[in-house]
Formats: sequence, C-alpha cells, structure tokens
Amino acid sequence: MAFEPLAPGAVLGILGGGQLGRMLALAAGRLGFDVAILDPDPDAPAGRVAAHLITAAYDDAEALRTLAGLAQVVTFEFENVPAASVESLIALGVAVAPGPKALAVAQDRVDEKTFLNAAGVRTVAFAAADSAEEASEGVARLGAPVLMKTRRDGYDGKGQRWVEHAADAARVFAELGARPVILEAPADFVRELSIIAARGRDGAIATYPLGENHHEHGVLRRTIAPARATAATRAKAERIAVQILTGLDYVGVLGVELFDLKDGELLVNEIAPRVHNTGHWTQDGCEVDQFEQHVRAVAGWPLGPTRAVAQVEMLNLLGEEANGWARFAGEPETRIHLYGKREAKAGRKMGHVNRVKPLA
Repeated sequence: MAFEPLAPGAVLGILGGGQLGRMLALAAGRLGFDVAILDPDPDAPAGRVAAHLITAAYDDAEALRTLAGLAQVVTFEFENVPAASVESLIALGVAVAPGPKALAVAQDRVDEKTFLNAAGVRTVAFAAADSAEEASEGVARLGAPVLMKTRRDGYDGKGQRWVEHAADAARVFAELGARPVILEAPADFVRELSIIAARGRDGAIATYPLGENHHEHGVLRRTIAPARATAATRAKAERIAVQILTGLDYVGVLGVELFDLKDGELLVNEIAPRVHNTGHWTQDGCEVDQFEQHVRAVAGWPLGPTRAVAQVEMLNLLGEEANGWARFAGEPETRIHLYGKREAKAGRKMGHVNRVKPLA
C-alpha cells in the first residue's frame, strides 16, 4: 500500500527516550511534527521535549495500543526494542520504520554478518557458538586471538572479551554468561571509519561523507569528519551502504561501521538500524543532519542534502566531563549538545561537542 507523506502536525512515535530519541524529537519539532515517546523511565530525556510521554515497558500491550492511537508512524532509537513490540504496532495498523527485518538482523550478530555476506558485503571471518565446547572448537578453527561477543545485547564494549588462546575459550564463554556467542577473527585495519546513509520510502538513497572514529575502552571517543579518504575508498563505502539499505528494504538512517584495511579494502564491523553516535558531527557539519534526515525518511518526505559545510571533530562527553559546559560555551568554534540526563555516571554519555572549522 502506498504511503502518504505525513503533513506537519502529525505525530511521530519513538520507542526509546534516551539521547537519540531526544535529538530525533527536536528535529521532528523543527519540521512541525509532534512526538510521542514510549519509555519505562518517567524522566526520560526525550520525554521532556516531546508532546506525549507514555511511561511503560516496551512490551506493555496497553502502552503500545496508546502509542498506536497517537502516532501515524513509529520509529525507534535503539535496536534492542522487542521485535514483538514492533510486530504488535504493525498489527495495530501503524507504519514502523525501519522495518522488522532490519531490527531482526541487527539484534543478532550472527544473523547480521550472515546477511552482510549474503548481500555481497565483506566482514571478518566468524563462527557461532552455543556452548563452551563449540566456543573452543570455533577458536581453534579461526585461530586465536579472536573476539568473543554475545550474539544479542551488548554495546559500547560490553558483552565481549578477547580470547588469546583456544584453551581460554570455555572460561571466557562462562564469563559472558554462558550465552550464545559469535567468534570474530581480528581485522588488520589501519583505522576505523563509518558512513551514515539514509533511504527514503521512494527508494532514494543519500550518503554522508565518511567519518574517522577513535574508541577508548570500547566506547566511541571522537569522530573526525569528513575523513581524509581517496575517491576509491569513498566509493567503496557508499557502495556498501547502498547494498545494505537495498538488501534490507530499509527506510530511515543507518549507521555502518567499517574497518579500513592496509590493502585498501573495507570490511563492515557492525550496522546500526538507527541514527548513530558517529553521525553526530552532521548536526553542525552538514546541510541536513542525520536526525532531520531520519524524520524525513520515515515521514515519507524527500531526503535532504548531505553535503558537508564544515570540518568537524565530534567529542563525546562522558560522566563529569559534561560539567565543563561553561568552558565549552566560551570556545567560539565549539557547539554543545547536552542530553538532559540527571546523573553523571562514570563513562556515561552525557553529551557531545562539535568543534567546527572551515572545510580545507
């Protein structure tokens, strides 16, 4: 059935009330939409800038009915929302974007890499393991060291451990909760890149310039964009994004994390079916940022231009670092984005700053 673009004044529903939901809600408001947030936290950051906040678990049937009654379209800010909740909303007659296929693929790391390889996109070698014995066999087959990750959940370095020797596999499997895991061979990369891309309901695709990413302790620390890259590298990254978006029949913004290898090839590390931390630089560096782009896509609007208008270094503010807001405010080249979280826990993403310079 054809999708009729949403007119300003319509309601966009968002599953999740964290910082990504907050920035999506702010972008939707600029385009004239109201936003309804569903989140278990009555003080969710996104809920405080939205027209409606439904405080309930993501699988609460009554809450989902309430959301379906308010929203013409529903999206999500993180990929670990229950797939059954998305199916329930669709059954209630609400359009959900991205669709359930993208959600299912991104929720299971084995399914994700299997899909990517089937779509013609390269990844590291991998193996699945459901037991300590299978984990040991997988490490022996791939050759240590390997990275062991839980198949589901886990983010910002959580739910993963390096296995240096095959004899350690059973112990590491137990440390990860004796849950199904994926074993990943290491990548001989020189740097980590990412590409943010979007696909509209009409099949149109728009890609942003590459970002170069730097992590500390499994957490993204900063992104520099547009990244210095050859035309060939940019073309490869764009081709990868198109293959993924098309293969998933995707609607919305997608984040693709890449390994840039010594031989010039690109491997996909992970995909995220949502707006992404490595795309925050677009808020101050592009004509239309990733948040507005996502709203445009799911609402059935034309995609906006993605041209970079500035060179940006995005720095995540973790924990108490956000208390330096006054200093950041005094830096003319710095743009501050704070998330409205009440408690500054160590390592918690409290905001980010974009340091803006003219394009070279």
